[in-house]
Amino acid sequence: MNDNVPEVSTTMVVSQMLIRKPVAEVFEAIVNPEITTRFWFSRSSGRLEPGKKVRWDWEMFGVEDTLTVNEYEENARLLIEWESDPTLVEWQFESRDADSTLVTVLNWGFLGTCEEVLPHTVASKGGYTIVLAGLKAWLEFGIELNLIRDQFPDGCPD
Repeated sequence: MNDNVPEVSTTMVVSQMLIRKPVAEVFEAIVNPEITTRFWFSRSSGRLEPGKKVRWDWEMFGVEDTLTVNEYEENARLLIEWESDPTLVEWQFESRDADSTLVTVLNWGFLGTCEEVLPHTVASKGGYTIVLAGLKAWLEFGIELNLIRDQFPDGCPD
């Protein structure tokens, strides 16, 4: 094995949450930054659309990242790739009935050994779980919990 080529872990992180809203409303909340900024990032360069590159900012931390929308199936599935940490994130939207949607987030493609990727996978699991909780609170109750900002009140860790 070439020591200069990073190992791609087969580890996959899975987070999910039932959102008691119709699938079209839940999907729109993820692709439309006017909604997503209520529970995740603070600014976006635009909507998620097929093949589009979008920049998201977390201004409270001075952090930004760019993602590419690799696949887009309206009201069903998104596949995005982060630029700074080139992992893939698949969002699955499963209508359970007219008024509820199971959202599942899968994150994979972490580079490094098991020991190297472990902190990233733990952070990913926690991060997407918090995002889904914020999404649920906003869509079901209209409450902006500020979960992302309040998770790190002293600033984003390195």
